[in-house]
Amino acid sequence: MSKEIYLISACLLGVNCRYNGASSRTDEFKNLLDSGRLIPVCPEVLGGLDTPREPCEIIKQTNCSLKIMSQRGLDCTTEFREGAQKVLEMAKICHVKKVILKANSPSCGSGYIYDGTFTGKLIEGYGVTSKLLIENDIQVYNEVNWKSGEFI
Repeated sequence: MSKEIYLISACLLGVNCRYNGASSRTDEFKNLLDSGRLIPVCPEVLGGLDTPREPCEIIKQTNCSLKIMSQRGLDCTTEFREGAQKVLEMAKICHVKKVILKANSPSCGSGYIYDGTFTGKLIEGYGVTSKLLIENDIQVYNEVNWKSGEFI
């Protein structure tokens, strides 16, 4: 019986792909990484955004749609959506049922994201990639709650 494969935010494994050019390395993933069952992804980079890049947040529109805007007002919605779609395609190709993504991110956040004011305030919500994966029956965890997902 083969072991499950998981996608994980590349920044959690130490890849310097976050908006500020840094990582969010979390050493707790060492055993999973050593098992060879993790595939690192960065939806923002897959969508064509550079590293480093301006911070972005989800801005809710009055017509219930949303845009992902940079702090200086650049619309990055297309890149975020393209990156999310590529991550979904990877998950399907690899038969992934669970992912571990970076908390609070406009791409990867699950449960909470920044409120769109660039003030550091969190609100309930999901990043673009997390939402798309959930809509496609893929379980999304973050670096805080991943242990509840039985990643064995």
